[in-house]
Amino acid sequence: MDKDSISLNKFISSKGLCSRREADRLIDQGRALINGTVAKKGNRVMPGDEVILDGELISKKKKKKRVYIKLHKPPGVTCTTDSKDKSNIADYMNFKERIFPIGRLDKSSTGLILLTNDGDIVNKILRKENKHEKEYIVGVNRPIDATFIKKMSKPIPILGTKTQPSKVIQLKSTIFKIVLTQGLNRQIRRMCEYCGYRVTTLKRVRIMHMTLGNLKVGEWAYLTDEELEVLNKMTS
Repeated sequence: MDKDSISLNKFISSKGLCSRREADRLIDQGRALINGTVAKKGNRVMPGDEVILDGELISKKKKKKRVYIKLHKPPGVTCTTDSKDKSNIADYMNFKERIFPIGRLDKSSTGLILLTNDGDIVNKILRKENKHEKEYIVGVNRPIDATFIKKMSKPIPILGTKTQPSKVIQLKSTIFKIVLTQGLNRQIRRMCEYCGYRVTTLKRVRIMHMTLGNLKVGEWAYLTDEELEVLNKMTS
């Protein structure tokens, strides 16, 4: 392996176009070329190589100024940049530059989602997604009790594995707060179903140290310098 080369997915990500995970998907779809040849996952880029993505030369593009945003996602918005999905978050944001979400939040759920054009920070956060906390306020279809809280706090079998222990606190008759350190698909909904309940509302209010603050549904804000400083420390 040439020390001057870089993996194609990392190269695409470094241009602020998408995360490495998204880049792999684009490469698999045959949408990337290296020196005129359709690229494959695992290909590497050498200095001077011509890289084209979706018909656009990106190898000579300068790295864009990094953007970090937190959005109070409304229901009905899908956390994907795929234009085939008419409810995709990129179209919803209609931001002046190409940005993409860090992680996911169910289409029907609301709350905090981070967006950026910095593929490196995406990968750092996702690599540590089983360690950092995410906090949710959840409403269910009938009153909960101490038995439910205890059961939800302990490992629950879903998706062929078991969840990690969670922090769960009852807030109202049918509303509780839960803090997860995992990111399994539809995890809270599946956990509630296992306990005999159905989720009616789900809002994420915190990711690591970053909170919704005063953001109303549909509003967004740039991360503050303080939030970015802590984020970089936590992902270094």
